[in-house]
Amino acid sequence: MNRLYNSMEPRVMDDDMLKLAVGDQGPQEEAGQLAKQEGILFKDVLSLQLDFRNILRIDNLWQFENLRKLQLNNNIIEKIEGLENLTHLVWLDLSFNNIETIEGLDTLVNLEDLSLFNNRISKIDSLDTLVKLQVLSLGNNRIDNMMNIIYLRRFKCLRTLSLSGNPISEAEDYKMFICAYLADLVYLDFRRIDDHTKELAEAKHQYSIDELKHRENLMQARLEEEQAQREELEKHKTAFVEHLNGSFLFDSMYAEDSEGNKLSYLPGVSELLETYKDKFVIICVNIFEYGLKQQEKRKTELDTFSECVHEAIQENQEQGKRKIARFEEKHLSSLSAIREESELPNIEKMILECSADISELFDALMMLEMQLVEQLEETINMFERNIVDMVGLFIENVQSLYPFCNDLPPWGGATEPPGLSWPLDKRMFHRV
Repeated sequence: MNRLYNSMEPRVMDDDMLKLAVGDQGPQEEAGQLAKQEGILFKDVLSLQLDFRNILRIDNLWQFENLRKLQLNNNIIEKIEGLENLTHLVWLDLSFNNIETIEGLDTLVNLEDLSLFNNRISKIDSLDTLVKLQVLSLGNNRIDNMMNIIYLRRFKCLRTLSLSGNPISEAEDYKMFICAYLADLVYLDFRRIDDHTKELAEAKHQYSIDELKHRENLMQARLEEEQAQREELEKHKTAFVEHLNGSFLFDSMYAEDSEGNKLSYLPGVSELLETYKDKFVIICVNIFEYGLKQQEKRKTELDTFSECVHEAIQENQEQGKRKIARFEEKHLSSLSAIREESELPNIEKMILECSADISELFDALMMLEMQLVEQLEETINMFERNIVDMVGLFIENVQSLYPFCNDLPPWGGATEPPGLSWPLDKRMFHRV
């Protein structure tokens, strides 16, 4: 079932091996000779075949950044590693090796075809990022738990699966179970799944499938909700008002005050504290809403700035193109005349005229570039002034709300509730 070490000495994937493989698999005859003379850049290689070389460890592939297809089958590789930079990889063959664990594939987000046939794998996992996976070959391994099939439901593009030769393939319900739980699968163990088989499998496992789908929908809804909350929090952070749309700030500060907690057990203090909290939260919410509005204004200012910069660059480029086009139009006939002219003095005169026009064009283009630089500097300075003014006004208005906190406490005129000496200004405005 597994590939054994042979009598050959294990080999290392060094530069010599890689250069030899690239040279052997590259263009041949005249094109090949030219490529060898000029040197083949590893970053230009799209396909690499390294099978039957007794390779023990994957290494030195970081330069093959544009590789699409990689064959490492029929070696003695024990661990999937060294593939982090191959982010464009579409096809990967690691069959007939000694791999025990699926790992090291997280960055291969474009992978569509993965073969791990005839290894020592006992569990299907660590493939989460391979969202484009269409073909997965895991035959002749040690997978013995049918629950591994449930894991594969997340791969919506998976159409071909091979698991023959694993302990689970001996199970009585093997084919029906897979057809039921992987409804979009087209080929199983190199055979097409017919519609009748799919219908029988669905009917047999309908209750379990419906229950699983319900759990999956709940999980998906929770994930989407968490994602929405993260995005919302990021938006609030950008506006410098995170956690101010509720009682988080008050609760977090009060939680650190052990003396304040003791006071809350005194008669009447709890009610007074709740009143203080309500008014404090109102101020926080006001700051929160004001911060979001100001962030929208800053965003509008940024969008306007970006638009101005883009328009300035585009207009400058158009002017340059027009000047170059006029130059080309003027001198197209001059170049033909120079080629046809036989008298040296006339040729020299024409060349001098062209040189003068080239210098004039150069000066005109440099002038355009200087104008663009000055225009951009002025735009940037104006943008900086506007942003500084907006941020300053934002801080001033937010801080103007803070003194009202001192008017809130129902503690008999004290500026702060007994035992609650909070540095509100530092805590509230540490990011503003």
